[in-house]
Amino acid sequence: MGKPMDTADGAVRSDAVGTGGAQAARGERDGLDTVLGYLSAVPAWYLATSVDGQPHVRPFSFAARQDGRIWFCTATTKDVWEELQANPRFEATSWWPGHGWLILRSVAGMEDRAEPAMREAGWRHLEGLGERYDGPDDPTLVFFSVEQPRAWICDHDTWTPVEL
Repeated sequence: MGKPMDTADGAVRSDAVGTGGAQAARGERDGLDTVLGYLSAVPAWYLATSVDGQPHVRPFSFAARQDGRIWFCTATTKDVWEELQANPRFEATSWWPGHGWLILRSVAGMEDRAEPAMREAGWRHLEGLGERYDGPDDPTLVFFSVEQPRAWICDHDTWTPVEL
């Protein structure tokens, strides 16, 4: 399949126990688990935003599943949050050696509806990276959902769509 031509922080699951990688080992993988597997298989993956025509790319490393959606965690004090508020479209990519790479195109859902388990996991993850917050309910800690996702697993010759 050809490349589409349009312009359109460890993994935790809150709606089912376990990570995408664990489910893959049992052969129970759906499209969201495939995406989570690629994001959790590496220490960091990359999220790109664009404001006023200027791309901005930074490493991310937390992704979780809740309510049938993937969620990412950041802080209201970070540039990425301001950039997503100005333009919620983003692209994420992760290269998993031996498996190819993931391209995820989406729109950020800015309404933070993180359940306590995901909020705790995100807070612990960011604290483990050296960031400091006043617990999982710190008002600067924020979660955004992956809305209208489109994803592909790629190698040098093909982009294979992931059914989401």
